[in-house]
Amino acid sequence: MIRRRILVASALAVVGLRAQAAVNAIEAARIERLIGYVETRRQATFIRNGTAHSCAEAAKFLRRKFDKIGEHVSTAAQFIDQIASRSSTGGQPYLFRFADGRTVTAAQLLGDELRRMDRQS
Repeated sequence: MIRRRILVASALAVVGLRAQAAVNAIEAARIERLIGYVETRRQATFIRNGTAHSCAEAAKFLRRKFDKIGEHVSTAAQFIDQIASRSSTGGQPYLFRFADGRTVTAAQLLGDELRRMDRQS
């Protein structure tokens, strides 16, 4: 329980003011946990609009994007669908390329992680 409270508090600290209006504390924590999951993928590269980025850069980008356009997002599932899956400008899907050459969409990677998180709850 204490761990969850710490996670919620830290999530609220990183969520932008506009995004906070739409997201409750539990969903903010789930969104931050998904972003943290991206951030810790050491053997992966984030592909956005055809350009490769580290997963640490991807996490920073997702936090900024959520802060900027997240006011209509109220759940972690909506975060995946509306913010973390594809480019807002070109519509191209975000991808993760792993060291073994395998490529998965951000929607698949984050959706799988969200389902794993829900099973653990």
